[in-house]
Amino acid sequence: MSKLFTPFKIGNSVIKNRIVMPPMCMYKVRDDNGFPRCFHRLHYAARSLGGAGLIIVEATAIEPRGRITHNDLGIWNDEQKEAHARLVKECVKYGAKMAIQLAHAGRKSECDDTPLAPSALKFSDEYQIPKVMSLDDIAQVKSNFINAAIRAQSAGYEIIEIHAAHGYLINQFLSKSVNKREDNYGGSFENRTRLLKEILTEMRAAVSIPIGVRLSADSWKSDDYDIDESVRLAKELESLGAAFIHVSSGGVHANVDRAPKFVPLYQAGYAKAIKEVVKIPVIAVGLITTASEGEALLLGDVCDGVAYGRELLRNPNFAQTAMRDLGEKELIEKPYRRAF
Repeated sequence: MSKLFTPFKIGNSVIKNRIVMPPMCMYKVRDDNGFPRCFHRLHYAARSLGGAGLIIVEATAIEPRGRITHNDLGIWNDEQKEAHARLVKECVKYGAKMAIQLAHAGRKSECDDTPLAPSALKFSDEYQIPKVMSLDDIAQVKSNFINAAIRAQSAGYEIIEIHAAHGYLINQFLSKSVNKREDNYGGSFENRTRLLKEILTEMRAAVSIPIGVRLSADSWKSDDYDIDESVRLAKELESLGAAFIHVSSGGVHANVDRAPKFVPLYQAGYAKAIKEVVKIPVIAVGLITTASEGEALLLGDVCDGVAYGRELLRNPNFAQTAMRDLGEKELIEKPYRRAF
C-alpha cells in the first residue's frame, strides 16, 4: 500500500490515512457570534466524506478580541461549544478524525477592540497599534486557552492544535523583533517561548486529548528567528508533551527580506529539519497538490502527515483522486468508484 494511505497515530488517536486538511479560515460566521453554521457543517463534512484522514478546523478564537475578523469561529462560551459539537457529529460519521486549532490573533486582529500584543508595535499601517499586555492580561489569555481546550474536548474534538504561527499572538511572543518585553516573557529564547510552553503545559493538565502546535518555522526576516531556533523549540515542546508539530512559516512581518520562492513543496525543508530531531509526528504543508508529492515527502522522511490546503478547497474528494492516482481504487467509497 502507498504510504499516503497507511494509518498513523497522534497520541492515542489513530488516523486512517496521512491526508490532512489544515486549518483555513473561511470567514463565514454571521451575527458576530462565533458560531459554526450550516456552511461549516457541510464544508468540513464534505472533506470527511471525500476521504481525508484528519481535519483541523480553522483558527477558532479563545476570546472575542482574539479573532482575526468578526466573521471568525469562536469557542469562548458554552453555546459555541454546542454548535461545535454539532459540527463534529456531522464529520466523524464519515471517518475523519476531527481536530480544532485554538487561536488568538493578537496584533493582527481586524476587530473593533484594541488588540493585544507583547509590545506596542502594529503589524502594518492597516492595523491598530496594540495594547501592551500586562501580566494580568497574559494570565487571562492563558486561562482562556485552557477553557477553550476544555470546551473543545467536550464538543467531541479528538485533537487540539495550538496556533503559534503566521504572526498571531503566540507567534508574536516568539519573535525577536516583535516582542520587545523586558520581563519574563521577552528577551531570551527561554522568555520568548515561555507563554507557548505554559499554555501547552497547563492545557495538557486540563484535557486528556492530544495537543500539538503549529509553528512558523522561519520568520523570513534577517533580524528575527529562523529554523535553527524553531528546531530547538520543537524539541522542547516534545519534551513537554506536544503530540505533533505542524510546520508552516512566515506571516510574522508585513515586510520580509528572505522569503522563499512560493513553489510546490517550498516549506518541506522546514518540516524535514524538525522531523530529524523529534519522535512525534510532523505535518508538512505548503503548495502540496498531488498524491505523488505527498507520497514522496512521506517516503523521504520529510513528514508523517501531508497537509493539502488549497487542493482540498478545490476538490473535496481529493483523497479519492489520490487513491486512484496511487493505485488504491479499492479504498474509494463504493458509490463513487465508477467515477474514477
